[in-house]
Amino acid sequence: MTEPVVAAIGLGGNVGDAAATLRQAAQALDALPGTRLLRLSRLYRTPAWGVEDQPDFVNAVALVQTALAPRPLLEALLEVERRFGRDRARERRWGPRTLDLDVLLYGAQVVDEPGLQLPHPRLHLRAFALAPLLEVAPDAEIPGFGPARNAASAMDMSNIHPL
Repeated sequence: MTEPVVAAIGLGGNVGDAAATLRQAAQALDALPGTRLLRLSRLYRTPAWGVEDQPDFVNAVALVQTALAPRPLLEALLEVERRFGRDRARERRWGPRTLDLDVLLYGAQVVDEPGLQLPHPRLHLRAFALAPLLEVAPDAEIPGFGPARNAASAMDMSNIHPL
């Protein structure tokens, strides 16, 4: 464990009762070792991204304070996904899923390792992540890109709807 850091975790899903799954997953984040849930955004209905021929997603962002280093935090998130029925080995990239948890930001750290990139490499391109991020962290900075609000202002947010 490290000195506590505030991290932004993206939550998403579009299989089953995604809204209930995201609420339960936020509780699971709060139960991770050395981790405390600070804020959870509203839930947002968003169109699928990447593979568009699938049901809309429900997305949110959780701000957590965590003493887990980036890699152990990612491993803990993958375990939470598995507990909620996700099997990454059997699914199509960007396809339907019960739960997707992504480390979007980990303080101001930049990490580029196999399987772990921080900030999330596509955060600045994803309205479905930026809208809830800005709700819980209006002054969020994306290392290497600048203020998250600047990235969001360049996007069409008309298809991102709070539930």
